[in-house]
Amino acid sequence: RDRARHPMARARWGRVLAALAAVALLFACAAPAAQVRAEDEVETAADRPMREGETHEFQAEVSRLMDIIINSLYSNKDIFLRELISNGSDAMDKIRFVSLTQPEALGEGDAAALDIRIKVDKETRMVSIRDKGVGMTKTHLVDHLGTIAKSGTAAFLDQMASGGDMSLIGQFGVGFYSAFLVADRVSVVTKSNDDGTQWRWESAVDSASYTIEEDTSDSLGRGTSIVLHLKDDCLDYADAEKLSTLLKQYSEFISFPIMLWKSESVPKEVEDNEATQKKLDEWEAKKAEEGEEKAGDKPGPVMKTDWQTEWDWRKSNESKPLWVRSSSEVEKAEYDEFFKATFKEFLEPLAYNHFNVEGQIEFKALLYVPGMAPFEQQDMLKRSKSMKLFVKRVFISDEFDEDLMPRYLNFVKGIVDSNDLPLNVSREILQESKVVRIIKRRLLAKSLDMIAEIANREDKADYDKFWEAFGRNMKLGVIEDKDNAEKLGKLLRFTSSKSGEGTISLAEYVERMKDSQSGIYFLAADSKAAAARAPFVERLIKRDIEVLYLLEPIDEVALTNLAKFDEKEFVDVSKEDVDTGDEEDAAQAEKDAEEFEDLCKWLSAAIGSEKVEKVVVSRRLEDSPCILVTSKFGWSANMERIMKAQAMGDNRAMDYMKGRKIMEINPRHPVVERLNGLVKKDVNDTQATAMAELMFDTALMTSGFQPEDINKFAERIYGSMADIASTGGSTSSGSKGGDNTDGGAAKVDAEIVD
Repeated sequence: RDRARHPMARARWGRVLAALAAVALLFACAAPAAQVRAEDEVETAADRPMREGETHEFQAEVSRLMDIIINSLYSNKDIFLRELISNGSDAMDKIRFVSLTQPEALGEGDAAALDIRIKVDKETRMVSIRDKGVGMTKTHLVDHLGTIAKSGTAAFLDQMASGGDMSLIGQFGVGFYSAFLVADRVSVVTKSNDDGTQWRWESAVDSASYTIEEDTSDSLGRGTSIVLHLKDDCLDYADAEKLSTLLKQYSEFISFPIMLWKSESVPKEVEDNEATQKKLDEWEAKKAEEGEEKAGDKPGPVMKTDWQTEWDWRKSNESKPLWVRSSSEVEKAEYDEFFKATFKEFLEPLAYNHFNVEGQIEFKALLYVPGMAPFEQQDMLKRSKSMKLFVKRVFISDEFDEDLMPRYLNFVKGIVDSNDLPLNVSREILQESKVVRIIKRRLLAKSLDMIAEIANREDKADYDKFWEAFGRNMKLGVIEDKDNAEKLGKLLRFTSSKSGEGTISLAEYVERMKDSQSGIYFLAADSKAAAARAPFVERLIKRDIEVLYLLEPIDEVALTNLAKFDEKEFVDVSKEDVDTGDEEDAAQAEKDAEEFEDLCKWLSAAIGSEKVEKVVVSRRLEDSPCILVTSKFGWSANMERIMKAQAMGDNRAMDYMKGRKIMEINPRHPVVERLNGLVKKDVNDTQATAMAELMFDTALMTSGFQPEDINKFAERIYGSMADIASTGGSTSSGSKGGDNTDGGAAKVDAEIVD
């Protein structure tokens, strides 16, 4: 009743009910009479009364315990073993430290052999965990196990009450009281060197109190033994194989041996009675027929291999944590084997980096670049579970990838072991922790150094393999990581007009730039063949100027964000005002602009201002009659096509970001020369208008755009085909002039007069 009147209990009806249930159970446990049960009914640990002894009230309210155990921690029960193992490991670290100044504290023989022993009993539904640590006195039991708030759960409950993520419960350390996730009742037997008495602590999951009494069972010598009486729905933990799996997941790298009492089938040589008797009968028959001398010696027993089940203490944490050793002591073969075993890979890593950080914070890390990309490339940005976080060798989680590494490096696999993070680490703690921010910066820097080392190797095949697998990640990094964009730029690779079948770096491009060249030219296309045939690069390639070919959708966005490399700006050759740096070319362009000024104005009016902003004389065309380029600050044709294909694209953004189209004509092409002659003769010539419309449509397609009305475009093509058919398949002399660069214009003029 007093608990029911507690101010905090009145605040929530749920806590009142929990308190009343706890008081009722407390009285029930004190009742002297035991209930009679049916023979086939299994008695749970909670049904059995606790041992008599000194009864103490928990210093924290019982409803708080109920909230933590039943409501908050119910979703992940596996972590109880991790927490109890960590407590035992800490206790043995303490006794080992004490023994440095007091050697007698550690003892001799079995007492000095520090280990953790775990044993399960399916019949009694119990799990026992025994360590040889410092142990506890009676005072320690009251101070440390009697106050729930000291177990670390108070902070956890506050976090849950403020809207914390319940799925992270498995990562939040709850210390000793995590035992109640799986147990109705918990017994602790402990012996300390500072106390001549061995004590027993005991409590039930829904009890408001606990008992402490002197323990008269077998002496522990020193250390602590925790016995869990399992709940009905947690009987799967009374299985040695289940616990073995959990130990490998969470506690494989604990520095002390973890011994698990488990069975194992072992081969034994035993006598095969049937075979022995058969052989003996044969010998007896031969002896009777041929005599003893010919029968020979009496045959011995026939042996066979029989598999027998043996129970014994078996070590569960065989793997050695490589990251705690000095890198100079570890061979490459050991690193490779550890990588394959830990991350379930079958290829050796392309590179690894093993380092320690000491100073204001301390942590150890071991990073790997895999030898191949995962098969699920379409899911490359999903949580990869590549980074495994440990705290003092205790596995915490592999769900913190983005908190430890930027997502574009999610392919980097590794181990991070920190001494400065608490076991009760959650995503909220990681996001707010200064320690984690420092760790993330160091991991990022070391990862980029590791990738740069691959790029600088003499054997370029290694980086080619890396680029094929993870090149898109590097491009994504240029977009997302502005602080490291310069470093990432040095790691980028692209095909180009001079790269052949391989790729080149931006540094290689800059090294072989022309003296007159001011920028790095690039063109985005669907394939290398399409880029090489594009009209935008005709004159550049003819003048031996290299052009980068961007063949993946992310490429153009990456270079746009990078903006410049080695003080050289990137220039999209599919946009307006491309400067080739050729002074003679510029002078000729001015002359051509004057000569074809009237044709440019006529074309702009004939095509329509809604389709093209203006028509100008081109400085980049060599073989094509015309192209459409876009304004500097809008989308290119390639980007417009990519954005149209987006399932969740925004039409408002499309209208705003579309580049203004500018038509460029080639003044030396026969088609343009003929059109110029037609316009000079008659600006209303219907043939000239038809030619202008067809030139615009074909320029749309050759420049990477799509005609707005494909049917009209088809009609124009069919009309041209019909005109050719009506003349018997002959072509105009203007077209013939296209095959003759000398005097082509004269032939066109003669045809017009005729």
